[in-house]
Amino acid sequence: MSTAVSSPGKVLLAGGYLVLDPAYSGVVVSTSARFYTVIQDLDEAATIARAKAARSIEIRVRSPQFVDATWVYVVSFDFDGVRVEQVADNVSSTSTRNKFVHLALERTLALALEATGAGALQNRLSYGLDITIVGDNDFYSQRAQLESSGLPPTLASLSQLPPFSPTGVRLPEVHKTGLGSSAALITSLVSSLLVHLSVIPRDELVSEEPTAGRRLAHNLSQYVHCLAQGKVGSGFDVSAAVFGSQLYTRFDPAVLQPLMSDEVAAPQPLLPIISPENVAWNYRIAPFKLPPLTRLMLADVDAGSNTPSLVGQVLRWRTESSEIANALWKTLDQINLALSQTLLKLSELHAHDPKAYSKAVKYLSTLQAVQWLFLNPNTPAVEQDVMDAFTEVQRLSEAVRAKMREMGNLSGAAIEPPEQTALLDACVSVAGVIGGGVPGAGGYDAIWLLALDPENCPSAELPTSRIERVWAEWKGLDVSPLSASESAARGVRLEDVAQVQGLKALVDVPW
Repeated sequence: MSTAVSSPGKVLLAGGYLVLDPAYSGVVVSTSARFYTVIQDLDEAATIARAKAARSIEIRVRSPQFVDATWVYVVSFDFDGVRVEQVADNVSSTSTRNKFVHLALERTLALALEATGAGALQNRLSYGLDITIVGDNDFYSQRAQLESSGLPPTLASLSQLPPFSPTGVRLPEVHKTGLGSSAALITSLVSSLLVHLSVIPRDELVSEEPTAGRRLAHNLSQYVHCLAQGKVGSGFDVSAAVFGSQLYTRFDPAVLQPLMSDEVAAPQPLLPIISPENVAWNYRIAPFKLPPLTRLMLADVDAGSNTPSLVGQVLRWRTESSEIANALWKTLDQINLALSQTLLKLSELHAHDPKAYSKAVKYLSTLQAVQWLFLNPNTPAVEQDVMDAFTEVQRLSEAVRAKMREMGNLSGAAIEPPEQTALLDACVSVAGVIGGGVPGAGGYDAIWLLALDPENCPSAELPTSRIERVWAEWKGLDVSPLSASESAARGVRLEDVAQVQGLKALVDVPW
């Protein structure tokens, strides 16, 4: 029996820093870039032989995109519960610890023991587990792969790279692109284990509704992710990995404090705290999606920033200058809320009159945003409503950027550094570009843009092509596009390995 589960990455379009406070919300978009976990039972004959020799259950985990990325664990049961211990193995004697994987196995098996009982869990683990974990290329910088292939950094070049392209480096050395790889990995691994061990029914991840099983996967993934990082974060990245694009308001960190111990055994039973029936999980999610006929574009900027350092700097400033900071945060929250509502209004306008909406998008895509304010007064009312809404989105996205720069200036944190400002200004001035920004906590890691994507338009005339030309000619920073856009699927989902290009070949490789 095998189980395959995937979870998307994320982009925080609005709500950077504010999303740390339960009083405010963030606009989170899940991406088409996904992490995949495939669980299979180990070979029966080999398992029996190992069991006779070691009298233990074995779990083998591999991440074939990296050098020396295999980890072997043994599972044992005693009066204290279930234990998961890493062991040396000749398959990869140079492998190091992977705290994220180890904690995900350890705490998910502990919860499964509570939920199903020792007998059922031992039966499901009797043959051992073979786990393969891979992430789509966009989670990692592909500069080295493009250069070695003699390809320029373009979307067309990225499409020529093999899926789940090898990075050629060890896991700690990889250059990430800021799409939330650790949250997507944890969510896919935890969710696949919950399904494979029959803690939640398989159909719980088929429905996109926030079912009890999906909420259990969310709560446990949040816990494991926080424990691995050593702190209770905002959780928007895990929430996007589970539920997809959304307006997110964080949970009270107090719900996890009793479990935030790095001891091998959890300090107390997990299920009463992790259960979706625990009302202390007071996070809120509201449906969100980007408007039709728009395209989210992302680019990796090869400069790098330290997100924890930026966050610490901003939070210290907020404590020291609370009156100024609170006023700024309230203003930003109002702009963020208006931005999300206007984006959702555009979807309503499309549903009301798709033809008029499409016509308005086609017209606006030929003009710079500064020209949208001076439109033909004879434009039909329905089309004018669409144009007005896009104009308002452009204004609000620029207002968000301005306030985030103000926060950076006041706190001393490089939220939107001058080099990023110059790049974004150049991109936003392109015809058909609605807005953009530096996602999440900001810094030098990446940029996002929202561009119009009209129907039946020659490729060279698309706003996305114009943006690519800006990126290709840009000299101030090393800009490399990502192929990801908004995910059409809502969050974590079951997968058919044979239907995911390149996945079966990796899973079938013998140890």
